[in-house]
Amino acid sequence: MSAVSFSSDFVKRDYSLTGPSARSAVETGLASAEWYHTEIPRKAMKELMQRSDGPAIRDTVLWLSLLVVTAAAGIFFWGSWWAVPFFFAYGALYGSASDARWHECGHGTAFKTRWMNDAVYQIASFMVMRNPVTWRWSHARHHTDTIIVGRDAEIAVMRPPDLFRLAANFFGIFDVWYGMKALIANAFGVLSADEKDFIPEMERRKAINAARVHVAIYAAAVLAALGFGSWLPLVLIGGPRLYGCWHMVMVGLLQHGGLADNVNDHRLNSRTVYMNPVSRFLYMNMNYHVEHHMFPMVPFHALPRLHEMIKHDLPAPNTSILDGYREMLPAFLRQLRNEDYFLKRELPATAKPYREEFHREDSVPIAAE
Repeated sequence: MSAVSFSSDFVKRDYSLTGPSARSAVETGLASAEWYHTEIPRKAMKELMQRSDGPAIRDTVLWLSLLVVTAAAGIFFWGSWWAVPFFFAYGALYGSASDARWHECGHGTAFKTRWMNDAVYQIASFMVMRNPVTWRWSHARHHTDTIIVGRDAEIAVMRPPDLFRLAANFFGIFDVWYGMKALIANAFGVLSADEKDFIPEMERRKAINAARVHVAIYAAAVLAALGFGSWLPLVLIGGPRLYGCWHMVMVGLLQHGGLADNVNDHRLNSRTVYMNPVSRFLYMNMNYHVEHHMFPMVPFHALPRLHEMIKHDLPAPNTSILDGYREMLPAFLRQLRNEDYFLKRELPATAKPYREEFHREDSVPIAAE
């Protein structure tokens, strides 16, 4: 792992989708660019991309069953400390695992059957407090322009990093506030300038209608809490997005944190981390994140096989979540002093080298195939 930094006279990043960084990304060819891909035989790729309902049905049945069991136990022990471990587990299954199900079903790769993908996607979108229409288009942009400043609406860690906000989001504080604010605005027919930038006009009415459904359910949960004089309805609905999102944030920051932005090689801007079986279940194998971004149509259950096939061309994975944080947190601290600093992933001797060009006048490093 090596570090790279640029002189402090570079233009400051503007993360809005309608500002100068967005225009620069288009003008310099960073936007909608051709990305580097490790070469894989066509037959092998076809096998990897084969979709199947079986793995996703098993995963979903287990996930929903665990949700029901932990919720039931939490309700049974409500009012005593025995409820705490059950709601801790329920919170992680609701507030964190829903993010991975939202993600995979949004790609349409989890199940072979389309309606199954759509059904789980809608449920998970509500649980993670995201407009299912808005975020479908937002995530498509994230894959087209991954960590391209001014283009990617899903950059979790901007430079310089706001460490207080990152820490607070382990409890969902800022994400829930802005997520609910956006849903309410959408429910009243208001879309932000950034949302209009990536949502096609013909899809905007769907986004408004979806937001109205979500807001109505949350309003019903609040009324139920008031009516029963109990926090329990909100602990079950909505609340887990606060107290159960810690795992989603913990693993999500590792995806791109501390690495390069404004490059067209996922080996530079994404991180693969080996994780324990529980985290891999909650995360649906998204710890293989370089592999996922290179080949986003490969289903979650095939990512370990994909990793074995292409790891000769990728940076060495971090050996654990802790190892990833030991690498990432010092980079965040360096970026407080110099936002152009980033960690450059080292490639093995068997890998195809990066080809890099630096456009100093536009303040963006570009890695091309």
